[in-house]
Amino acid sequence: MLLTPRARLKSALLASAVSVCLVAASAPEVPLGVGDRLFPHLGNPGYDVASYDLAFTYSGTNTKPLQAVTTIDAWTTTALERINLDFAQGKVESVEVDGEPATFAGAGDDLVVTPEDPLAAGSWTRITVRHTSDPVSTGRDGGWVRTADGLAMANQADAAHLVFPCNDHPSDKAMFTVRITAPDGYTAVAGGLPTGVERTGGTTTWTYRTQHPMATELTQVSIGRSTVVHRQGPHALPVRDVVPTKDRELLEPWLKKTPDQIAWMERKVGPYPFETYGLLMAEASTGFELETQTLSLFERDLFTEPAYPKWYIESIMVHELSHQWFGDSVSPRTWSDLWLNEGHATWYEALYAEEKAGRTLEARMKAAYGASDRWRSTGGPPAQPKAPNPGQKISIFRPNVYDGAALVLYALRQEIGRTAFEHLERAWVHNHRDSTATTADFVRLAQEISGRDLARFFKDWLYGEKTPLMPGHPDWKPAPPVAKGEPKAAPKVARPAGPAAK
Repeated sequence: MLLTPRARLKSALLASAVSVCLVAASAPEVPLGVGDRLFPHLGNPGYDVASYDLAFTYSGTNTKPLQAVTTIDAWTTTALERINLDFAQGKVESVEVDGEPATFAGAGDDLVVTPEDPLAAGSWTRITVRHTSDPVSTGRDGGWVRTADGLAMANQADAAHLVFPCNDHPSDKAMFTVRITAPDGYTAVAGGLPTGVERTGGTTTWTYRTQHPMATELTQVSIGRSTVVHRQGPHALPVRDVVPTKDRELLEPWLKKTPDQIAWMERKVGPYPFETYGLLMAEASTGFELETQTLSLFERDLFTEPAYPKWYIESIMVHELSHQWFGDSVSPRTWSDLWLNEGHATWYEALYAEEKAGRTLEARMKAAYGASDRWRSTGGPPAQPKAPNPGQKISIFRPNVYDGAALVLYALRQEIGRTAFEHLERAWVHNHRDSTATTADFVRLAQEISGRDLARFFKDWLYGEKTPLMPGHPDWKPAPPVAKGEPKAAPKVARPAGPAAK
């Protein structure tokens, strides 16, 4: 690789480490964004990231910042005098562009980097940021999650830039190399496959690499007193689970279910899309499970508390597994396309519960139909969700993009027939593997496969304020509006209360 050298800047500019949000700039710095309707300041125009190299050094205390180095290789898509990266909740020590020091300043959640010489359009450039990565909460959801014995990551939807500098939007997927150094006695695991372990002077460094591009929100790093359990999935797929060492035997009855669940999903939609899979069972309180690519994050208590029936736990496992196809391999181009992720994951979660536990899909969809108008009123139509509420713990992950979106898929199957629907599902993940896709892409493919003009159908089901009539079920009715002063009951869908599945 040939890199264009930049003139060296005065060393005084980089003499001390400064917080990214406190750096003074000689010229006005402004946060940018790719214009996402729901997260307008996330992502950055002007470059396309090819790869990230992340290096974290963990001290053994999960309340202290990690030392980190983030290296980004990217193509510029336009001429750039400055490069905006998404980054917050850490201190930047230095930045280099193509091996030469660059000035940097903070602007909102952006780290604005200024090389001495502008970058021409079509340039291959390397940006190296030495920084801290802080697990201390500042009242924002996501980023590093403290576990009982270490750390894990939960970056969906807008929190990867709380951990490392990046282009934090799913439209810019990239390859990842992750290196984690921790004191002996800890085990570190990341998404992808292991490529090396080095032990030096009381510490161990683990290296992992992805073999498929990944969105920043899907990165995972686990550091803890853990055991990695290996087994084999379909077609000799490496399956590895990460569990607290003390709970290894307790959790084994659940861990061993994964290969059969992968085989079940392959029968529905085609080959598993990645190089490995597994469950990260973290002793943490997150309130959700998360489909981080190749290593899904689960709360340990989901599997150990007697409150949850067996069928429910297994269906949540399948929910996160199905995301490897829907959301991870085929990622949303914009966050308004989230219904394609969560609707499909909820669909296969419900289908699995029907086939394995007799929890009928029709009953769940009828219940969802009754609640759908309320969900649309509260959270927006499935393909046009309302923006998250600033300063409140209300995100885009509302029922309208879960069961509300699965209801759209049920209506579509009713409309075009089971055979065409199943063909569509397989074609969708095949055609867009390792890429991003939009709602318009899904509509276009559905019309092509069914041979039908479905424009009005999708407009009503995806964007309507009210839920359309269900094909084949004219007797289904939405629940009446809640009377003024009447307490709002939670929608009764066919699942018990429990941790949410993202």
